[in-house]
Amino acid sequence: MKVLVINAGSSSLKYQLIDMEDESVKAKGLCERIGMEGSKLTHKVPGKADYVEKREMPTHKTAMQMVLEALVDPEHGVLKNINDISAVGHRVLHGGSTYTESILVDDNVKKVIRECFDLGPLHNPANLMGIEACEANMPGTPGVAVFDTAFGMGMEPYAYLYAIPMEYYDKYKIRRYGFHGTSHMFVSGETIKFGKLPAGHQKVIVAHLGNGASVSASIGGKCVDTSMGLTPLEGLVMGTRSGDIDPAVVQFIANHENKTVDEVLNILNKKSGVEALSGISSDFRDLSKAEAEGNKRAALALASFKHRVLKYIGAYIAEMNGCDAITFTAGIGENDAALRESICANLSYAGIVIDPEKNKIRGKNVEISAPESKIRVFVIPTNEELAIARETVRVAGLK
Repeated sequence: MKVLVINAGSSSLKYQLIDMEDESVKAKGLCERIGMEGSKLTHKVPGKADYVEKREMPTHKTAMQMVLEALVDPEHGVLKNINDISAVGHRVLHGGSTYTESILVDDNVKKVIRECFDLGPLHNPANLMGIEACEANMPGTPGVAVFDTAFGMGMEPYAYLYAIPMEYYDKYKIRRYGFHGTSHMFVSGETIKFGKLPAGHQKVIVAHLGNGASVSASIGGKCVDTSMGLTPLEGLVMGTRSGDIDPAVVQFIANHENKTVDEVLNILNKKSGVEALSGISSDFRDLSKAEAEGNKRAALALASFKHRVLKYIGAYIAEMNGCDAITFTAGIGENDAALRESICANLSYAGIVIDPEKNKIRGKNVEISAPESKIRVFVIPTNEELAIARETVRVAGLK
C-alpha cells in the first residue's frame, strides 16, 4: 500500500511516496518555481542518483504531471503504474473552525479550504491548487486533507478564545488555532509510544523549535494548549517573527512611522524575531557562531529565544498540574544539544536531570533524561509526511 504525500506551496510542490507496509520512503522530490522561469523538478530515490528535469511548469497541474511521470519512469521511477498509489494525503494549513480532524476531500472540503483563504492567504490557495492538480491527474484516487490546525482544535474554549467581544468569534471565527499541528500530533503520539507512557501519565509538552517555533501541551495525545494563535505570529520569538507582543505596538509604529497595519504586520512577521534582535541573521547556527565570537546582540537574541521557550514550558506545567514528559523536536530542538541542556537546567526546580552523554545523540528517538529525573525528557525527530500518510490511511479506510 503506497501513499503519496503532497505539500503544495504558491510556487512549489513537495512530495513523498511512502510504502505503508514498512513506512519507508520510496521516492521524494520538489517542483520549484511553478509559474515562473527556470522551473525544475528534483526527484530523489534512495540508492540512486538524483534526477533533475528542467521544464516549464505553468501550473501545479503540470508540476503534478511531471511528478507522476518521474514516479513511473523505467529508469528513475519506483512504480509500474500510477494506480499503485492507494491514496493522496494533502497538507492543508487551515480548516477554520469547521474541521477538527483530517477528512476525505470532497466539494464541501474544497469550499471550506477556499473560505479560509483570508486565514491562510499564503498557504490555503496553494494547498487547494495541489488538491485540484491531483484530482486532474489522478481521477478516482482518494485524497485526504490533513489540516495543520486540527491538533489545536482539541483546546477548550477558555484556552482558545481571545478576551475580545464575542461577536468577532461569532462573525469571523477569530480564535487561537495553533500551527505546526501535524508535527505536534506526531511527536506527542511518538513520545507516548516510544516512552511507553502509561495511561494517566501522558501529560506531554512538545517544543517544536526551528526557524518557526511553537510549544504545545497535550494530555493523552489531545491538545490542551499551544503557543501559536489566529496566525503563526503569536507565541515564541522565532527566526523573523516577533512572537507575543503588546497589540498597541502595532498602532504605535503605524502612527509614528506613517505605516499601514499591513506594513507593520509584515515587519512583525518577516523582519523581527532573532534576526531583528541580533542584526545578523535568522539562522540560529549563525547566531551561535557569533555568540561564541563574543557578539553581544547574538547572545541577546538567543537568550530571548530561550527565555520565551522557558515561559511557555513553565506555564504548561502549571496549566496541566504537572508534566510527565518534555520532548524537543524540529531543526533546533533535534540538533542543538547545548540549548536543550540550558533549557532543562532552568527547569531543575521541577526535578529534571539530563544525561549529558545521551543528550549528544542526534537524528533518532532518544530519552536524554537521567533515571532519577522526575520529568522524562526526549528528543524525537518530527516527520510530518509520515504523520500525513498515517492519517491518510486511517481516514481513507485503507488496509
